[in-house]
Amino acid sequence: LSSRTSAAEKDTGGAEQREKQYRTHQGFGDHYAGVTGVHTYFYADEAKCDQHMETFLRCIDASSGSSVDGFSAIKLTALARPQFLVQFSEVLVKWRRFFLQMAAEQGQAGRAVLEMKLEVEKLQETLANLGIVSKAESQEWLVGERLGTNSTVDLLDWNSLLDSRTKISKPLLIPNRQTGQLEPLLSGFSEEEDLQMKRVLQRMDVLAKRAMEKGVRLMVDAEQSYFQPAISCLTVETQRRFNRNKAIVFNTYQCYLREAYDNVTGDVELSRREGWHFGTKLVRGAYMEQERERAAQMGYEDPINPTYEKTNEMYHRCLDYVLEEIKHRRKASVMVASHNEDTVKFTLRRMMELGIHPSEKKVCFGQLLGMCDQITFPLGQAGFPVYKYVPYGPVNEVLPYLSRRAQENRGFMQRANRERDLLWKEVKRRLLTGNLFS
Repeated sequence: LSSRTSAAEKDTGGAEQREKQYRTHQGFGDHYAGVTGVHTYFYADEAKCDQHMETFLRCIDASSGSSVDGFSAIKLTALARPQFLVQFSEVLVKWRRFFLQMAAEQGQAGRAVLEMKLEVEKLQETLANLGIVSKAESQEWLVGERLGTNSTVDLLDWNSLLDSRTKISKPLLIPNRQTGQLEPLLSGFSEEEDLQMKRVLQRMDVLAKRAMEKGVRLMVDAEQSYFQPAISCLTVETQRRFNRNKAIVFNTYQCYLREAYDNVTGDVELSRREGWHFGTKLVRGAYMEQERERAAQMGYEDPINPTYEKTNEMYHRCLDYVLEEIKHRRKASVMVASHNEDTVKFTLRRMMELGIHPSEKKVCFGQLLGMCDQITFPLGQAGFPVYKYVPYGPVNEVLPYLSRRAQENRGFMQRANRERDLLWKEVKRRLLTGNLFS
């Protein structure tokens, strides 16, 4: 457990003061403990992360040599120490909740997140009344971010302020909603964690540069919800630098999460404001069993949509939003990573309605190697960019991934039967026509 605990926590014993979702758990270890389909590796040093980066570089080279416009998938828990990602995620979530709390106090509860706007005057008064910063300090802060001349601040503006925390003359304090006391937002960070932040961004830089050189796109996989805010933030930071001319770096959004639509729309809006290309892979999600069990054991709200039908609705809602963005700006790209035939049909219908042609390569499809070939091959034959996702590695390390896929794809056996029936039908057709090997 010590290798999963931050330097700051070891010094202060701060783990018990943190939100439940963002603590390591002795029973789970956040990877093993009966959850056979999930492995998360916690590292005692940064050298292991550098070794993983070298592996990813070789993967990029292999992808470049095997296909045109290929993808190489990477996992941030291999490039950053996972306990750091948990801590950073907690900071991001606390900062967002603080904004939502102030928006509610300004009478904006119930609005879509991007429609919430804090009036600057009221924001300054609130910060001063809470004892967080004086009005003069907050004015300097806002002017530094070129927000002082605006009358309102939305969530994207608010997030940009977090990046400027060092401009404040004292540690940034925010109220704890449970205790009513002010607490340092960054209490979980030490110089060591700040250094880890720089190192993971450096590793992502190295990978993105190699991908650009090799004509490969970099796809950052989504992971558990207690890692994901940090993973998405680091990925968006990389997109801001490398997606200026086209989508090189793709972020992954898990549509079984309740906040998936807010996450997608927020990042799309940021890409519009800053003028870079939005790249995404949309998935339903891969950690449902572990997420629900962990939430129940640790006593925090289940982050997953309540039903499979709600997840389907969320997937199509997010996908439709991105397709509309492609139609209107042509500065977005999406991989529809799904084994669901209804989702593929929905995508094809909306592409036709919106006038998005397959040759633009703004929309591509992805399925796992060995699964749903009856979807993959017709799409490819019809001229759509389509990819097979290939897991690789030592057998004992790849098996948990494969078992998780089988668990999460509950209709796997039904689809396997469907594939078998289709193959047998094709064999009989070829026998009757005398074209067995054509």
